[in-house]
Amino acid sequence: MTLPFEPSVLYLALAIFAAFIIGVSKTSVGGVATLAVGIFGLLMPAKESTAAVLLLLIIGDVVGVLTYHKHADWGLLKKLLPSVLPGIALGALFVRFVPDVGLKKFIGVILVVMLVLQLWSRRKPAKVEEEAKQMHPAATIGTGVVAGFTTMTANAAGPVMSLYLLAARVDKTRFLGTGAFYYLIINLTKVPFSAALGLFHMSTLWLTLILLPAVLVGAWLGRILIKRVSQLWFERLTLAATAIAAIALLL
Repeated sequence: MTLPFEPSVLYLALAIFAAFIIGVSKTSVGGVATLAVGIFGLLMPAKESTAAVLLLLIIGDVVGVLTYHKHADWGLLKKLLPSVLPGIALGALFVRFVPDVGLKKFIGVILVVMLVLQLWSRRKPAKVEEEAKQMHPAATIGTGVVAGFTTMTANAAGPVMSLYLLAARVDKTRFLGTGAFYYLIINLTKVPFSAALGLFHMSTLWLTLILLPAVLVGAWLGRILIKRVSQLWFERLTLAATAIAAIALLL
């Protein structure tokens, strides 16, 4: 069996830790998954790493859906999903023709801009309403396209979606339920695109099987963590995770 990264103890430990982070992100603070993307980018060639991470993300998405399916806001999902496919298609073209480094820095800049806008809009704390805040159609379409693009190029849709849901003022359970279905749908949509680009290899499938337990343990711990985190701290942690993800992509 040949793995797509250096088979040293350190590298294997980093891969397990990254898979664990993915599991935690799917049942608690979503933005931290981008840290796992960065770790895999160090262990493997950048484009191949996106395929490996994609399979682990899908496993985590399934756990997230099973855990929070009752809390999904389908009104938001129906508005967001149609604009995702054009973003994925555009991202696939970029993966085919644009160098990895420049692409990741571009995505990092997008996240920084969105984060600054989000922090500016939250200068005055607002109460979470029973219904999500109505977002402008342009913001919804833009989020869908950018999420599709960033998820195809760097598996970085999490911070984009997190900022949108925070702006929509949804509570943490609706945040997780809506995000779970959203990520599962777009990640499954990415599979044929990644396959067409030749990014799936047998070694990638073996790596997914090896790291599967780490994803499940992380998801289990995330479920415990989210029960002990208040809405205010959930939002703060999500924003902090998004900031760290943006910095990681820029560096």
